[in-house]
Amino acid sequence: MATVLSVSGSPSVSSRTAKLLRHLDTRLIAQGHDVIPLDVRTIPAEALLGADFRHPAIVEATELFERVDGVVIATPVYKASYSGVLKALLDLLPQYALTGKTVLPLATGGTTAHVLAIDYALRPVLNSMGAAHIVQGWFTLDKDIATGEDGSLTVAPAATEALTQVVDQFSAALGRAPILAAAS
Repeated sequence: MATVLSVSGSPSVSSRTAKLLRHLDTRLIAQGHDVIPLDVRTIPAEALLGADFRHPAIVEATELFERVDGVVIATPVYKASYSGVLKALLDLLPQYALTGKTVLPLATGGTTAHVLAIDYALRPVLNSMGAAHIVQGWFTLDKDIATGEDGSLTVAPAATEALTQVVDQFSAALGRAPILAAAS
């Protein structure tokens, strides 16, 4: 099957976004995909904020993007857009780092007022980076994600159903040859 890079764009250690993403990773693994997790918050701030393209962590992240078939990008929504740490990473990747890749954008936030952040903030950047196919993304309200003190995760049934559907669509899209690769 495909290799997937699962990118959490949350700056928080106790992030619901990251926990939800890791929960979805298990579905992709169960479907036979290899999943490589990447938490952007673990990349040194001096590399991200100093735009140090040669920093080993940036070089490693760039290599991860190069070697995968698909990318899941999850971000909390702040001020109607994706997180600053995710923006910093995307800015340091090569212009066409997503060429030939299938991409699933996911977002979490406190209000439905931010639901369009995927389509109006994140999707244009992913498209400009050459993604072969950006599947339908999904926005999950923070209130639909609960974490226990033991680290357990509970997702509201309606959100679970929607997330299952978009993850399955992404998984199915990974099985198809990208349009750009077929034309080469």
